[in-house]
Amino acid sequence: MIFEPLTREYGGYIFDCDGTLADSMVVHHRAWLAALALHGASIDFTWELFTSRAGMTLPSTVRELNAQFGLSLDPDAVTASQRMEYERFLPTVQPIADVVELALRVSRTSPVSVASGGERKVVTRTLELIGLAATFPVVITAEDVTHGKPAPDMFLLAAARMGVSPADCVVFEDAVLGLEAARRAGMASVLVRSPPVG
Repeated sequence: MIFEPLTREYGGYIFDCDGTLADSMVVHHRAWLAALALHGASIDFTWELFTSRAGMTLPSTVRELNAQFGLSLDPDAVTASQRMEYERFLPTVQPIADVVELALRVSRTSPVSVASGGERKVVTRTLELIGLAATFPVVITAEDVTHGKPAPDMFLLAAARMGVSPADCVVFEDAVLGLEAARRAGMASVLVRSPPVG
């Protein structure tokens, strides 16, 4: 099991997508490496550096890298390349079985939603590929809010659209930024540990 079992039932269940429902973080990392190389970035974009930005929008990640390493990468151009590379690798994405099984089980009796820092088109396609497109009537993405994670906006919007009080929601997340967003939203959270790399 890659997460601690729940100690109680909740009124609403909110799931991150990448690294939580879908084992897609390795694919995202590969796409970033390709995009950064294409744009001449000389940094070593390690797995640790990549995961420290998990949950952030693509342009925000580029802006953060520029600030951290004194680069002048074009956020829009690098984002476009990363998106293109990711979509090329996307068919290789697999579901994270334990989390998907839980999501399917609770969706039979309780409201469920996805709240992802990714872009709607990619999140929707990922859910289709792992067989969950029909499971989640509520899907919140970066386009739906002004402030992404670690701000609580995505999770609060998900709770509102599910019709559940934030205090009665639980969030499943693999990223520190997502766990912080859940805390700020006044929600319980469960850390999903990433499947082993390689």
